[in-house]
Amino acid sequence: MRIERELMRGAGPVAVLKLLQSGEMYGYELVEALDTRTEGVLAMGQSTLYPLLYNLEAKGLIKGKWREGDNGRKRKYYTLTGKGSKKLSAETKQWRALGKAMQSIGVLPDPARAIAAGGLGA
Repeated sequence: MRIERELMRGAGPVAVLKLLQSGEMYGYELVEALDTRTEGVLAMGQSTLYPLLYNLEAKGLIKGKWREGDNGRKRKYYTLTGKGSKKLSAETKQWRALGKAMQSIGVLPDPARAIAAGGLGA
């Protein structure tokens, strides 16, 4: 399933920040991780990801550093900054509040109700 452009504008940056929270990654590695870990839902091509990375870097949320990779090619590795960690924390709270609100009106399933009804692996 492909996510509409407006939703990706909000989800893309927080997804990248979250991935970088666990350690540095280079661009193509981020493309692959977004595709694999989200089962394609947050997949984005390099032409979408790199402008996003440049924007996050310009805002001081991530930092890029050129290094030689394992194969001898130079790659720009990105890491989360302190400012990026704070932004990720704030964004995570907002996404959780949004999810809770969507559960309350039935757009998303309520896990507690699903478990009580025998769903979610219970």
